[in-house]
Amino acid sequence: MAEPSSAQQTFTVLEGTPYPLGSYFTGDGVNFAVFSAHATQVQVCIFDEAGTTQIGCVTLPEYTDEIWHGHVPGLQPGTRYGLRVHGPYAPEQGHRFNHHKLLLDPYAKAHMGELRWGPEVFGYTVGHPDGDLSFDERDSAPFVPKCVVVDSRFEWSQSDALRVPWKETVFYEAHVRGFTMKHPQVPEKFRGTFAGMARDEVLAPIRALGVTSVELLPVQMFLNQSSLLEKGLTNFWGYDTIGFFALDPRYMDGPQIDEFKHMVDRFHAHGLEVILDVVYNHTPEGNELGPTISFKGIDNASYYRLLPDTPRYYINDTGTGNTVNLSHPRVLQMVMDSLRYWVTEMRVDGFRFDLATILAREPHGFDEGGGFLKSCRQDPVLSSVKLIAEPWDIGPGGYQVGGFPPGWAEWNDQFRDTVRAYWKGDEGMSGKLAQCLTASGNRFNQRGRRPWASVNFISAHDGFTLADTVSYNDKHNEANGEDNRDGHSDNRSWNCGAEGPSDDEGVRALRARQQRNLLATLLLSQGTPMLLAGDEFGRSQQGNNNAYCQDNEISWVDWGVAASDAGRALSEFSARLLALRKQMPVLRRNRFMAGAWFEDIGAKDSTWWTPAGEEMQASHWDDPQTRSFALLLDGRAPAGAIPAPAHDASVLLVFNAWHEAVPFKLPAAPAGAWRLEFDTADPSLGGNEVSSEYLMTGHSFILLSSK
Repeated sequence: MAEPSSAQQTFTVLEGTPYPLGSYFTGDGVNFAVFSAHATQVQVCIFDEAGTTQIGCVTLPEYTDEIWHGHVPGLQPGTRYGLRVHGPYAPEQGHRFNHHKLLLDPYAKAHMGELRWGPEVFGYTVGHPDGDLSFDERDSAPFVPKCVVVDSRFEWSQSDALRVPWKETVFYEAHVRGFTMKHPQVPEKFRGTFAGMARDEVLAPIRALGVTSVELLPVQMFLNQSSLLEKGLTNFWGYDTIGFFALDPRYMDGPQIDEFKHMVDRFHAHGLEVILDVVYNHTPEGNELGPTISFKGIDNASYYRLLPDTPRYYINDTGTGNTVNLSHPRVLQMVMDSLRYWVTEMRVDGFRFDLATILAREPHGFDEGGGFLKSCRQDPVLSSVKLIAEPWDIGPGGYQVGGFPPGWAEWNDQFRDTVRAYWKGDEGMSGKLAQCLTASGNRFNQRGRRPWASVNFISAHDGFTLADTVSYNDKHNEANGEDNRDGHSDNRSWNCGAEGPSDDEGVRALRARQQRNLLATLLLSQGTPMLLAGDEFGRSQQGNNNAYCQDNEISWVDWGVAASDAGRALSEFSARLLALRKQMPVLRRNRFMAGAWFEDIGAKDSTWWTPAGEEMQASHWDDPQTRSFALLLDGRAPAGAIPAPAHDASVLLVFNAWHEAVPFKLPAAPAGAWRLEFDTADPSLGGNEVSSEYLMTGHSFILLSSK
């Protein structure tokens, strides 16, 4: 690395404090504090406003409890900086210090600039015969983003939090950029930004749909993989976080923190929670052949899980090359500090944790008593917000649906797979569907967990959209540049007679009905529903079930579809379903409905019926040809643990996955007569009383109520 030039400024550096970690504006300067257990020296390099020229560098003078720290008087918010960390370059021992590489501060609250891929960003000399054992002396500063000191002051107009009760929660998964890039009511300069997402024209329809909580795909600072850029693609989803406290500049139109806070403020004004999808399980620094951008150069042996016998190499439970080491107390502290920051400073309402099994894995395996889960459970800030796990990874014992402790909700992929397969017409799915309709009590009804712990979904960012689930038998990922080899092949989808777009009216009518079937099953099941943005009006990704790299019209929500006759009809039906869910408490009970008998009402809380009007028996469930049945939820049964009868409407949900019509003899209504709320075969129907028998159209679902 070149020596500082005579043109560089000289900065005074004082002792400072080892807390808080990162850069902190004190009013008369900036305090810097950086954890590294194995470094020999830590420097903070200051850059000009453009972030291109280094104007000075200070050595942090103090080392307290493995924290390097110092205070630089006179520095102001907006200061651009990076770290240079000295120490041994000994990959065989797990150490990869290289002070020629400018590093991102793990606690930086803002970044500027983008990573420019080149050999300079690697700690070793790319192409050298010794591979990662070689040492590269080129300066990476011109190629990497810079950290920015922030001013956190902001005037909020709304209260701190909404805290929507779990039993009333409906999630809506959306991508900040993809949701607004084609939105006709968002000015072009704001499309794809937090400012665009914050507009009333965007938020009011979401709330009117009946959604309570918007789950945003990753917005923390992430990187584009070089392999994607070489193909002209990009990391659209953002699952490659490098800054756990910083927002990604790609979503900005104005000042970084203020723009996001304004968005959160507007969400809360519309009664919508903000849930962040967060990725603490890995970083884009990859394995031993990956770049040195932050953690690897600050303290590789602490931040990553390394193979115990050969620490030159990384444990790869994530499939991305590395795994963040939450067994280390300082690394765990960083993750917890990050989560608290987003709740207390940015006022978000909860988190969905990508590959959450990894966060709960200790060296001996998945452990619900491990450091991360215990820390979340006892934390007075985090224990009061929504915590949602994606409960799987590719490591040993990685599939943990139902295995997270009380207080957590979990994505339930069994719901997705079962509901898709049932409506597709697969054999032997009725018994599995029955479990899904009642919040998968076989997995979640334990230790006082509630039905809301099962987050039900039909589609998410990863996989087919709802419309594509009924339009394609096979994935069509050619645009990803991997010869259609990427993405899941087992989609439980059915094209209804034609692959892709079709002008056949019969095919189109069946697809519309199947979408209504899937939506109704999702939104009226016990548990917490999650709707993928655009599914409410039939958004397609052209059969691409792995659009992680498509920052274009494949991934962007097409609002033209929403404005079409078919799109408006499906949107109205979706809103109707969510209105029913809200109006009828029996559809969102806070206890598991398991067929318990209640003497006060002389009935069970839930009963299963055959088309012949008989209670379902084991023989019916065991019959692989069973594709038509009904579920009666008695609204008189106690709503919770207190044994007092409720006075809610009862409902009968009737399912027919046969391709032919089935006459269904209805059980007696708990009170009065049955009233038809909807029929997916003809959404114009509803409001009329129904006699003792109903002819169920092939591939249809009806809801009857009794008040």
